[in-house]
Amino acid sequence: MEYYAIATERAKDAGFDGVEIHGANGYLIDQFLRDSSNQRDDDYGGSIENRLRFLKEVVQAVTGAWSPDRTGLRLSPTMNGNGMGDIDAVGLYTQAARMLNEFNLAYLHTAEAIRPGRLFNAYAPRVTPHIRQAFNGVLLTNGGYDKPTAAAAIRNGEADAIVFGQKFIANPDLPVRLRDDAPLNDPDDATYYTPGPQGYIDYPTLAGNDSKKETMECRD
Repeated sequence: MEYYAIATERAKDAGFDGVEIHGANGYLIDQFLRDSSNQRDDDYGGSIENRLRFLKEVVQAVTGAWSPDRTGLRLSPTMNGNGMGDIDAVGLYTQAARMLNEFNLAYLHTAEAIRPGRLFNAYAPRVTPHIRQAFNGVLLTNGGYDKPTAAAAIRNGEADAIVFGQKFIANPDLPVRLRDDAPLNDPDDATYYTPGPQGYIDYPTLAGNDSKKETMECRD
């Protein structure tokens, strides 16, 4: 837990506004949570309470190094890539949500696909609505939303905010595009994990397109 606290302190010293604990996508915390990966027979395995123990200790370490209102947490209840899964995802994550209530985190962030994806089974029963009922704080969610589905989710009370990931990578001016109903650039996932600027800082913005258009008109 010491390293989680140290990383948090470094983020604070570097001037970040807060930290998000990555408890999703098959990484270390997620491996403790899921019964597909957690085969331990000690205090960190077996029952849901035991499998939540590592997460709880991480949250304690991070909020101890900073404050709870500067700490968020991301979970992926139905992510089934890389062999991950749980026989009782609803039970696991609703109990996690209740446990997290004692910390008063800045937010809880769930990742669940609303359509089939590389790591997510969109046909699995969604767990976020159950988390919504159990968690008392701010709830964010993401996973394949567009403007209409995001607006509907907020309107229906499914979450307090919708988070965009891939769409933001491909559209650095995404809020403006959504506001103006402008077309979106398609993300190029072949560049997600490559070095260099390609796929990170070279997606066109609306302002850039307008500037190029004005230049062409002046030349004409």
